Amino acid sequence: MQISQVGGLIAAASQKATRPTLKLGGISAIKRIVLTMQQAGVFPIVVVTGVEADEVRYQLAGRGMVFLFNSDYQEPELFDSVRMGLSFLAGRCGRVVFTPVNVPLFSQATLKALLAATGDVVIPSCQKRGGHPIVLQQHALAPLLAYRGTGGLRGAIAANRLSRTYVDVQDEGVLLTIHQEAELKAHLDAHKSDFLHPYLHLALEGEDELFGARAKLLLFLIGEMRSVRTASESMALSQSKAWAIINKLEAALGYAIITRRQGGQRGSGSELTPEGRRFLLAFQRYEEEVLAHSGSCFERLLREGGLLSGSVKE
Repeated sequence: MQISQVGGLIAAASQKATRPTLKLGGISAIKRIVLTMQQAGVFPIVVVTGVEADEVRYQLAGRGMVFLFNSDYQEPELFDSVRMGLSFLAGRCGRVVFTPVNVPLFSQATLKALLAATGDVVIPSCQKRGGHPIVLQQHALAPLLAYRGTGGLRGAIAANRLSRTYVDVQDEGVLLTIHQEAELKAHLDAHKSDFLHPYLHLALEGEDELFGARAKLLLFLIGEMRSVRTASESMALSQSKAWAIINKLEAALGYAIITRRQGGQRGSGSELTPEGRRFLLAFQRYEEEVLAHSGSCFERLLREGGLLSGSVKE
């Protein structure tokens, strides 16, 4: 089921090359990437974990992430993690924003510029050098996943002759990695200035919250995995909390959002009802439309008030 216009993929598995919990300012590298993606309305976001997997899941559990574990994280190829994430996202979103976790300081302005461009593969360019994140069109995922060469993602793109669009950006964050810690810290103030944003928490409420980011991801995963247990494990949510979310939402809506199958030839399991699927898609479209309008509205109102000075910091 295609759920959204843009999904996200963060490769954070490698024991040698990544430091997902490295503190940059007051938050970790991986949380900074997640927040930047979520500001742009990216959903779902897949995090391929390995090193520090438990801590990564703990830090991001409340943000509505899909967690995939790369068991070969001690000696992984980056493309192995990319392939895992793209396999999950294939057919589920119109485009995919991909970055390794070791490039944490690209700006939301850069991400929005990339999403405004077209091409099989859209790449940011700063100082005449390509960087991350990159944006992949959905139709490019199948040939990338079929690639069995040794050239990694770059080799897969070249072998399949996918068109590459370079977007010039004035953002050194697309080039800086966690191996350049001094340069990262020097660039942090510029990133904090861009990082300032209006935060919208969109939810359906009655006497308390019934449906928000975690509930949306839960329904989406149940629809894909046909199991409450598997869905909740994939997003670091307990089964008891998952069932509490489902039962409370169904009681408020007045109709079933998932089916419950007990035993039989097909075994036990759950999946979305037609009403549950329509509800999920409607809420996702609502979020995309509101987020698209809110950022431009915020900037316009501050600009009219002469308040876009860039002097307010995180």
